[in-house]
Amino acid sequence: MSNSIFLQSFQGTNKQIPVWFMRQAGRYLPEYQALKKKHPLQKMFDTPELAAEITCLPVDILGVDAAILFADILTLPRQMGFDIRFDDRHGPVIGGTIAGDLHHREDIHDADDFSGLTKTIHLVNEQLDGRVPLIGFAGSPFTVLTYLVEGGSAVNFTRTLRFINEHPVHFQAWMELLTQNTVRYLTAQKEAGIKAFQLFDSWAGILRPADFARWVLPFARRIFAEVDLPSVYFVRNCAHLLALMDQSEADFLSVDQTVVLGHHSVIEKTKKGIQGNLFNGLLYADDATLAREVRDVLVGGVKHGRYIFNLSHGVFPDVNPDKLKFIVEQVHAFENKR
Repeated sequence: MSNSIFLQSFQGTNKQIPVWFMRQAGRYLPEYQALKKKHPLQKMFDTPELAAEITCLPVDILGVDAAILFADILTLPRQMGFDIRFDDRHGPVIGGTIAGDLHHREDIHDADDFSGLTKTIHLVNEQLDGRVPLIGFAGSPFTVLTYLVEGGSAVNFTRTLRFINEHPVHFQAWMELLTQNTVRYLTAQKEAGIKAFQLFDSWAGILRPADFARWVLPFARRIFAEVDLPSVYFVRNCAHLLALMDQSEADFLSVDQTVVLGHHSVIEKTKKGIQGNLFNGLLYADDATLAREVRDVLVGGVKHGRYIFNLSHGVFPDVNPDKLKFIVEQVHAFENKR
């Protein structure tokens, strides 16, 4: 797969800017919605044939330069024994939330059965047939732990912040357990055939830099150090954390709309590649506005040398797929004169 501009970007040898989108395999596609009418979300995650089909849809429809595995960041803790179900309307619903010492949870164990995941990856690579590489992923230990503490999605993360401050030893132990299992999970993906991976730290941006340095960065560094593949580290609401993100072992930093590419002192100096960061809200703009905004991101992005075009975070479910096709065309037509 030496002709993949996505993989070439990790070496800085690509002549064209690669593009893919977070949440590209999913809800906004009519083809996905057709499958959703026939199958509940849980079945779509659990059935390798369905997950593989959904993973490949954006490659065929949008022309992106990489596929990303159709799964959920809570797939791993579900394998560890947590009571997690994926509700079609409300997303993840978690029973038996974390509130204390992990040694009191006899139902929790190391994840040891990745057979479904492995089969999905094999099927995806068969269907892709070398056209583009497959990106694997995992939720970061911190972000996953917020869901397990909060019982699902949250706004203020009060339970998480309370747990950190009232039970720091227990919080540390849960982070250790999730970290070692995340390494196992990503290693299984690597052995099955992914070519790169992204670690999603969607909620680490709620923390101050000092707290990020204590509760997030050491565990992220271990994951990137122990999983030997091209890697991307995504943190949402990350502008105040960039200097610390730069200390991770990731090859690329994926930044959101809180960072202006080409005009930030940390990423101007970093030796890491940069991914991002068209604001998702612009997916509703007219084509002229969208073309201008895409170009602004590209002009800033290529200043960093190694660069991958992406969004600030995931595709919204009501976005018109034609907008994403338009972006792909704009990115591929961009003259990279670095």
